[in-house]
Amino acid sequence: MTRATTPARPPGRPRSGVNAIVFAATLKTVHELGYARATVDRIAAGAGIAKTTIYRRWPTKGALIVDCLLDAFGPLPPESTGRAEIMASAIRWIAAKIGEPGVGDAFAGVFSDAVSDPALREVLATRLQDPYRLALQDALGEPENRILLFIDTIVGTLLHRMGMTGEPMVDDDVDALTEMLLSYFADGTGSR
Repeated sequence: MTRATTPARPPGRPRSGVNAIVFAATLKTVHELGYARATVDRIAAGAGIAKTTIYRRWPTKGALIVDCLLDAFGPLPPESTGRAEIMASAIRWIAAKIGEPGVGDAFAGVFSDAVSDPALREVLATRLQDPYRLALQDALGEPENRILLFIDTIVGTLLHRMGMTGEPMVDDDVDALTEMLLSYFADGTGSR
């Protein structure tokens, strides 16, 4: 009689990699259907998993989108040597990320939901905005209110353009936005 062997891993989909599969399916679904129509059911179907798998990790669509955005954005790009270079690099990096398929749509949608959802607003502030805000404060030596203005101006402008045109901001306009913000922040102007 032969002994049953223990499988090398438990049955089912391996746990590592599920987040990547869900994040890819989320951005694809949002890109193809829009934020409002990208339900957890549709995202789960796109990922080839049960929706309970998603709900075990993320209690709401908003929480899923925030983690998906954190994954899509990743860490700030490596620091440049000068203040203007750090700011210009951050602006171009945010513009490029928001221009990726599904990312800008997901960002705008979750922001819209957060207007009437204080819990989601708190998640956005602490999980998505704060790490980047703190990194920029440290790199630029600016107070919180000025870094928030910097972030608000960039993200607000980029998302507004997407909302009005359905397209990410073109490079020439990103360059103009960069020039405008660098001028404002160059020598403490506006630090009243």
